[in-house]
Amino acid sequence: MSKPQDRTVYRDKDGDWVNKRNDAERASSRHDNQAEAEKAAKEMLRNQGGGELTVMGRDHLIRSKDTIAPGNDPHPPKDKEH
Repeated sequence: MSKPQDRTVYRDKDGDWVNKRNDAERASSRHDNQAEAEKAAKEMLRNQGGGELTVMGRDHLIRSKDTIAPGNDPHPPKDKEH
């Protein structure tokens, strides 16, 4: 279940990379590249007490998911992607 502070990073139709809270109508920030948007989203999640970050690729398919501390991940992944 998605929490209010969870965020998604994706590319919009204008070509900008967007950092957006899942429960928001508008983007929190817009960036020229995916790395900047992901960095901003992680920082905002840390400041809000943690949560889930979903990063989508150019094809709008989920590229990665990460739990940002101090959020609680009940099923941590076995791989060490992050």
